[in-house]
Amino acid sequence: MGIRAKLSIIGEHGRRMVRMGSLSVIGSHKVNGVAEIHSELVKSDLFPEYHALWPDKFTNVTNGITPRRWLKACNPGLAALIDQHIDDDWPRDIYKLEGLKKLASNAKFQKAFMEVKHQNKVALAAVIKELVGVTVDPSAIFDVQIKRLHEYKRQHLNLLHIMALYHRLLENPDYDMVPRVFIFGAKAAPAYALAKDIIYAINKVGDKINNDSRIGDKIKVVMLPNYRVSLAEKMIPAADVSEQISTAGKEASGTGNMKFTLNGAITLGTLDGANIEIAEEAGEENCFIFGLTVDEVKALDAKGYNPTNIYLEDTELKTVIDWLDGDYFTPGRPGELSAIKRSLLDYGDQFKVLADYRAYSDAQQKVDTKYRNKKAWAKSAIINTASMGKFNSDRSIKDYVERIWSLDPVQKK
Repeated sequence: MGIRAKLSIIGEHGRRMVRMGSLSVIGSHKVNGVAEIHSELVKSDLFPEYHALWPDKFTNVTNGITPRRWLKACNPGLAALIDQHIDDDWPRDIYKLEGLKKLASNAKFQKAFMEVKHQNKVALAAVIKELVGVTVDPSAIFDVQIKRLHEYKRQHLNLLHIMALYHRLLENPDYDMVPRVFIFGAKAAPAYALAKDIIYAINKVGDKINNDSRIGDKIKVVMLPNYRVSLAEKMIPAADVSEQISTAGKEASGTGNMKFTLNGAITLGTLDGANIEIAEEAGEENCFIFGLTVDEVKALDAKGYNPTNIYLEDTELKTVIDWLDGDYFTPGRPGELSAIKRSLLDYGDQFKVLADYRAYSDAQQKVDTKYRNKKAWAKSAIINTASMGKFNSDRSIKDYVERIWSLDPVQKK
């Protein structure tokens, strides 16, 4: 395809039609992504010809969240603790949270910070009991993944690891692990059959695990119904671990990752979207980063990705994937969960679940190890909260005002 065809508003291959992406670039004063990596992919992968033609048109504005809602309102205990140690106008300028870093190793502050987290976990445990009838222990790790249900978000990667932990416990009831509560919240698009199958699988696996006395309550799995903002406001303050495990290059930015981090959850994530910038601000030593990078995903596709090879070579992974074909989790109805297996093996595993599985499992082991060191965990959690200045929606709006909209701020009289 020649350069003129690539720049054309009208698509010339097959049926002629308007290329809305091209039209939006041509008609716009500026074009931006919503995280640094997203903006680079817009330039390099989506619109390289337009970027070469108009390099100054393309820029970046990383997303932000409002601390008024996503800390002060939804986590009053933590907000009150912060008020005691830094200026109480921090919700207007969350760069002031940087002042908490000097307290990150302070034993008294660590204890107070983690007590707030514990009370939030107690409150969420009550919500879980009310909504789904499952009793969970607030002293366990609360491992939370809340987003829309989509293959690129890879809730099924999380599910495979849960099944692997369960299998390990069945093989060895003395398997040493910190008790873990895996908490999901998500909705699927109405016609997205596989997404609905993954929700169903999470629920059926959870039903089996939650009622299996052989594992001694070391694992609980809950999918909270009717995920919505008001429910997120209860889940986010209680999270110990923030699951941000999308395939590298597929997440534009994410704001859930920012909300979790602001509330002292530690990110378990790929180098995707705003995860990259969160890790830069908080330090990778205060996150659990794993998996393929964007360039590695591209290279894997270029050489030809064969998920079946991984499936055959990883005994544990093969065991839990094969579990999906039987009726262990769906008694009397074998194969009800097989669609997930087919998506991974028969349909090419588009989102590299199997390619990242072992790295994800290893990262989860690091979570387990670090959680046992209460002081180290508390320090990292505090540093995460303290590092969120960049991710304020006030900063995002200011960037738009100054660099894209070219507006003059209203002066107070």
